[in-house]
Amino acid sequence: MNRNLLLSVLMVAMALISCSASTGSATSKDKSDNNKMTQVELQTSLGNIVVQLYNETPQHRDNFIKLVNDGYYDGVLFHRVIKDFMIQTGDGSSKTAGPDTPLGDGDPGYTIEAEFVYPKYFHKRGALAAARTGDQVNPERRSSGSQFYIVTGRIFSSDELNMMTARMADTQKQDIFRRLVGENQARIQQLQQNQDQAGLQELQNELIQQTEAEAAQHPIKMTDEQMNAYTSIGGAPHLDGQYTVFGEVVKGMDVVDKIQNTTTGRMDRPTVDIKIIKARVL
Repeated sequence: MNRNLLLSVLMVAMALISCSASTGSATSKDKSDNNKMTQVELQTSLGNIVVQLYNETPQHRDNFIKLVNDGYYDGVLFHRVIKDFMIQTGDGSSKTAGPDTPLGDGDPGYTIEAEFVYPKYFHKRGALAAARTGDQVNPERRSSGSQFYIVTGRIFSSDELNMMTARMADTQKQDIFRRLVGENQARIQQLQQNQDQAGLQELQNELIQQTEAEAAQHPIKMTDEQMNAYTSIGGAPHLDGQYTVFGEVVKGMDVVDKIQNTTTGRMDRPTVDIKIIKARVL
């Protein structure tokens, strides 16, 4: 191979290597950008709180960002504060509420589909989660379009957590059994009309077996991360799997504690208004 040809081959090879390195760098950057989480600053009358929004809950993340950019949260009150549990805000009607005005029903007029990323995201101290109406009127556990809460919670012992887990497992089975009963309502009514007690007993045993089998496929238990968090920094474990956790506080938990320690009156509303002066995406 002559010298000129050797140089040409070498130059092509170097160009390919450079191109490959450049492409690899861009890919790495793109991946980093995709994993980057949005942060929002809540400037409150008691100080600033910075929350980080999870990418795994995109509907809640995007809705929260939209409301922040629209100025929806500017001026809303923390209308429900319970020490060692949580602080709640996001009721748009609270901006102009008088001292005795009942709060908690204000929203943008829509709800958001639940996005449970459990057990990865749970109700540890500092968790940001969406409020919602109860299961009786909201069996799909859809989130409020605007109201949210930040968990303060308390520290639990391992024994307390084990007992709570057992109760949660019982509740899970009750929910499964009630659903199965609903799905078999026509069959139950027919057996009742026929006064077929043996058939009803047989169906009950069948539904119990189905309940046990389904519950076994989705066992209720806490991860090591949950156990460590709830026994060290605390939280509200009884809410896990019930409400969508879509972010967490990364700065300003001291401000959250100031809010939770305020004096409250009727309906857990602070006696002196505490508000979000302005919310902004960082």
